[in-house]
Amino acid sequence: MDNNSKAESGTSSPGSRFKVDTAPSDTLSPVSNRVVSPSSASFPPPAPSSPPATLPLGNGGSSSPPLPSPPSEQTNRDKTVIDVLSPGSRDGELSVPIIELPDGDVQDEDNLIRTQSGSTNLYLYHDDISERPQMASVIGALANYSATIQVGPSDPDAKPVEKANLGTLTGVFLPCIQNIFGVILFIRMTWIVGTAGAVGGFFVVFLGCCVTMLTAISMAAIATNGVVPGGGSYFMISRALGPEFGGAVGILFYLATSVAGAMYIIGAIEIAMTYLVGPAMSLFGPDISDDFIKFNNYRVYGTILLLLMGCVVFVGVSFVNKLATVALGCVLFTIFSIYVGLAVNYGGNDLANVCTIGTRLVRKVDSCNKTFDGELFKMFCEVNSTLGAINDTSSLTIDDYICDEYFTKNEAKPLQGIRGLQSGVFSQNVDTKFHDGGDALSSDGVNEPEYNLGGLPRMGYVTTDVYTTFTILVGIFFPSCTGIMAGSNRSGDLADPQKSIPIGTIMAILTTSTVYLSSVLLFAGTVEPLLLRDKFGESIGGSLVVGNIAWPHPKVVEVGSLLSTIGAGLQSLTGAPRLLQAIAQDGIIPFLAPFQTLTAGGEPIRALGMTITICEIAVLIGNVDEIAPLLSMFFLMCYGFVNLACALQTLLRTPNWRPRFKYYHWSLSLLGVCMCLAVMFMSSWYYALVAIGIAGVIYKYIEYRGAEKEWGDGLRGLALSAARFSLLRLEEGPPHTKNWRPQIVILAKLDHKLHVKYKRMFSLASQLKAGKGLCIGVTVVEGNYGKMYGEGQAAKVSIQQTIKDEAVKGFAEVVVSKHTTEGICHLIQTSGLGGMKPNTIILGWPNSWRKRNEDSWRVFVDTIRNAASAKMALLVPKGIQRFPDSGDKVKGNIDIWWIVHDGGLLMLLPFLLKQHRTWKNCKLRIFSIAQPQDNSIQMKKDLKTFLYHLRIEADVEVVEMADSDISDYTYERTLLMEQRNEMLKEMRVSEKRRGKMAKH
Repeated sequence: MDNNSKAESGTSSPGSRFKVDTAPSDTLSPVSNRVVSPSSASFPPPAPSSPPATLPLGNGGSSSPPLPSPPSEQTNRDKTVIDVLSPGSRDGELSVPIIELPDGDVQDEDNLIRTQSGSTNLYLYHDDISERPQMASVIGALANYSATIQVGPSDPDAKPVEKANLGTLTGVFLPCIQNIFGVILFIRMTWIVGTAGAVGGFFVVFLGCCVTMLTAISMAAIATNGVVPGGGSYFMISRALGPEFGGAVGILFYLATSVAGAMYIIGAIEIAMTYLVGPAMSLFGPDISDDFIKFNNYRVYGTILLLLMGCVVFVGVSFVNKLATVALGCVLFTIFSIYVGLAVNYGGNDLANVCTIGTRLVRKVDSCNKTFDGELFKMFCEVNSTLGAINDTSSLTIDDYICDEYFTKNEAKPLQGIRGLQSGVFSQNVDTKFHDGGDALSSDGVNEPEYNLGGLPRMGYVTTDVYTTFTILVGIFFPSCTGIMAGSNRSGDLADPQKSIPIGTIMAILTTSTVYLSSVLLFAGTVEPLLLRDKFGESIGGSLVVGNIAWPHPKVVEVGSLLSTIGAGLQSLTGAPRLLQAIAQDGIIPFLAPFQTLTAGGEPIRALGMTITICEIAVLIGNVDEIAPLLSMFFLMCYGFVNLACALQTLLRTPNWRPRFKYYHWSLSLLGVCMCLAVMFMSSWYYALVAIGIAGVIYKYIEYRGAEKEWGDGLRGLALSAARFSLLRLEEGPPHTKNWRPQIVILAKLDHKLHVKYKRMFSLASQLKAGKGLCIGVTVVEGNYGKMYGEGQAAKVSIQQTIKDEAVKGFAEVVVSKHTTEGICHLIQTSGLGGMKPNTIILGWPNSWRKRNEDSWRVFVDTIRNAASAKMALLVPKGIQRFPDSGDKVKGNIDIWWIVHDGGLLMLLPFLLKQHRTWKNCKLRIFSIAQPQDNSIQMKKDLKTFLYHLRIEADVEVVEMADSDISDYTYERTLLMEQRNEMLKEMRVSEKRRGKMAKH
């Protein structure tokens, strides 16, 4: 029997050894079912913290020595230890990696250790079968890990979830196709082409397609760097940029999805009223071209349709999913019919002939001629008011009528609307034709005012309804490019998300972009320029322009676009509540907590109610062209942050950034960010500011009130890289005097309960925060490190809490040492990092030194000596208990007894204190000491001049003391300042040299 077989049977060959590799307990990140994927599904094996220990199992003979006893329950009560035998690096050795996993519930543990074979020959002990699964089980659990949030309630009787089996076509490609193709393609594309021209329209579409393609590339990299559960861009951004950005963009993505539902609803009503039913559907008058009547109808019918769709979503989600298939079929068949119609109508057709007066397009007429009493004559002429009231107009002649001046001067001419690709009309549709609102559509661009009849302009000509520019058209069209997140939102249902999401999403964008770009060129080469710019089809009786191209009948496009629009709206009303529920379930925004509630059937009823409310607000706007730019802002913000997340992770080169999708680059992601910002401000700068403002408010709210989440986000890596860069810069040389600021170490004393005894020392440090320096709260725990580790951690937590309570911008550090003095010495030497080394110590006064407490004053004196050796400033507050709290406001004076050779620290400290609100209302008073024979007046004048140069406002007082206790050294450095300056002047020493001599 070979070594492996002997090992399996519990015996060992002569000379074999048993090798144990130890690994830290946090090798795996704990999530559901005991085994999870670490951040972004990365699982790098950690290096052993120490060399593997080698245990001899025998020195010879055929029998093996007794194996070590199994671990006791006391040792492993908080962890599950998995030992797996594998071939070692040398002959006769077996390595046993130990993986520690946190305990879960019993059911999860049983599921984790269950194996198909039931073999027990790989366990060290028979009893370990219940807690030590085979390595195959662990690997299988990691391979089958799913991060999908279960939105339904926990039901023990529920059926097991079916295994995800959707492929690239059904799981990603088709959903993206359905969400990208929208109402804009059918009701606005021809108008965009006619207004922007073939070249401008192509660039409008190409810009939107580039943004989504770049975003898809970045999304593919993020999605293939780990498992992306439901929530789409929210989960990708939150796990890549942190909860603040994730929550802000998640809310914007939710708003975008909700507002998209409103746009689809308004689009459906517009199709029904303008193209299918007509004026008979109007509730406010027959003239549905009037903005007031039109938009009020949209609001009323839109609200009704929204409520009906909300009921459908609430009652039957399965019906919504079935309807999605029908809607997708309608979309694909409608687009197919358009392309077939373009081929069939290669030579044009007579379904959409139009009439013009001169170069102006007029509304639909059956006969395009200026005959007396014909349709055009009645449209532009009326009886002269000077003739009075006339009941019978049959006897009137043409001279009895007053007509529109432009109508009188120009001839009527019919034009073929669908001219076909053979006609060469493409060259006439190349130029842009932007216009103001209310302009008459004309081929020459001349907009002469029409004749005013009865004080009101007659609507005989087809006029524009809005002011148009290139940027406005970009904002209107861009929602047609959205929907690229549909595949990533379904990652939990995909058999292989890391393969399907990149391929399916990019192929969907390529397909839709091909359709969009080709439609621009084909429409420009097929349709009469004036008809292209007829936004609502008034010149052809209110029918869709693109419908007259389609085969076999114009109603195919009208009905298909209506059904597809309703289906897309239902998808928005279905997806938005679940996104809101996912954000609420994450707990990063406290006020959204009520929206994580689910019904017994797993429906987010409260989130659905909020979604319908937001959707109704957008419906009340009533105008698709007003809703589309707002929708564009939200989606562009979302796409911009997806690109930013990919660029950030790539540039930081974090170890866990290993996307399976390799065709990305940080420059493409940054280009995507720039393009998103550019399109935002190009579309509507004020909507862009509103979207950025909303995101900023949500970001600050989450930062201030949100729950703390650690998702291994890229911003933490960015902060570490920035900190490293800054520390290396600070290491280049000593700071200039102007840049000196107190970097404080607070030597905190703890009581027997390991609580900070003098918290006012931290209040003092907090009130000095105007110095913007480093602050470290430290203490020493006496004892052996191995035995006192827990007490050290408890002391650190206590100091951290005090730092938080006193609003100190700093850190906590604890040293376990056998002697306090030795521990403080280590802290003085090792605190800080690089250029952020402390330069100031706050040390409490030893109040018990008079009681012959030798340890107290000896530690104090030794600390002073160590501080002096380290050339650090020393602050010794006495009576710190009476120091004001950071929340107090005091009035009075801050008195400074100044000693010159302190380097100016006594000048700086009160100035910094006065910047804090506690001391803001206090005045500074500086006292200096002189003997009676000194020139006190001159000394006071010199001190005022000195303070003036220091830019410190303070009152100066010179106190004359006959019997001074100040040392000769202090007396020389302070009271003889004037004489020293005079002496140096006489020696003609330069000011710079004088300053150096004064320092010494």
